Amino acid sequence: MEIEVLSTSGSKPLFTLTGLAPSTTIKEIKDQIYRKKKALYPERQSIRLEVKGSSLKDSEPISSFGLKSGAKIFLKDLGPQIGWKTVFLAEYAGPLFVYLWFYTRPWYFYGEGAASQPISQCTKIAALCWSVHYAKRLFETVFVHRFSHSTMPMFNLFKNCSYYWLFTAYVAYHVNHPLFTPPSDTQMYVSLGLFGVSQLGNLSIHVALRNLRPPGTTVRKIPMPTSNPFTGLFNLVSCPNYTYEFGSWASFTAMTQCLPAGLFALAGLYQMTVWAIGKHKLYKKEFSNYPKGRKAILPLLI
Repeated sequence: MEIEVLSTSGSKPLFTLTGLAPSTTIKEIKDQIYRKKKALYPERQSIRLEVKGSSLKDSEPISSFGLKSGAKIFLKDLGPQIGWKTVFLAEYAGPLFVYLWFYTRPWYFYGEGAASQPISQCTKIAALCWSVHYAKRLFETVFVHRFSHSTMPMFNLFKNCSYYWLFTAYVAYHVNHPLFTPPSDTQMYVSLGLFGVSQLGNLSIHVALRNLRPPGTTVRKIPMPTSNPFTGLFNLVSCPNYTYEFGSWASFTAMTQCLPAGLFALAGLYQMTVWAIGKHKLYKKEFSNYPKGRKAILPLLI
């Protein structure tokens, strides 16, 4: 059978694929397109049934979409791609080094003599917390996460790094400033405890999500609590990793009593809420038996 491939940006056919069978998968169609045009490697392609439709899964055979000889499909060029792991390593390594650089109080930002002034216990603990968080992120990227997609648009590297690195500089400048005023010891240590709990919870959820997907597959299952008590939050929300992530930065904000840290926490909450709502809707659409009582990210609220 034959299928015409059209661009999403125009109605003129790009290619005509021949010799296809009902069992031919979308991945095999991408491979054929790649052989015809080397610049369009499979990760760069989005195959759709409609110009503004959703991308078809690589593993699906064309018979599952009712495609017959003479049918038309649409190809969107996603642009240059870069590995997810590469992007994650870059966006997480930056905040670790940027924050510790500000911790040294470079004269360029604080003036001569700033590095020799006393550093509060709160500032030291904040630097430790920030470092632990991003070291954990790097560890998870290498040893824990299993990505459903191997690449993302290269533009995301610059967008994500700009967000994390610049916000890090904004927060670090204030918390490490010689004029920084820490809160009470009680507020600091209680917040530190909550930060630690949130970090352990976030790691626990990431491990639980990893174990849902066998190596080398894109299998999706309903996330459920495990024997780890931190995963009990799955009973309340679809994305408890985001819940714990916000908990970490809310705790860091209370621990440092720093407005830029609060803005970072709120910006993160907004973005994670968008992601969580999307994942929550997808779970409900994909699984007919998905637990009805769950919210997306904040128990009983969102």
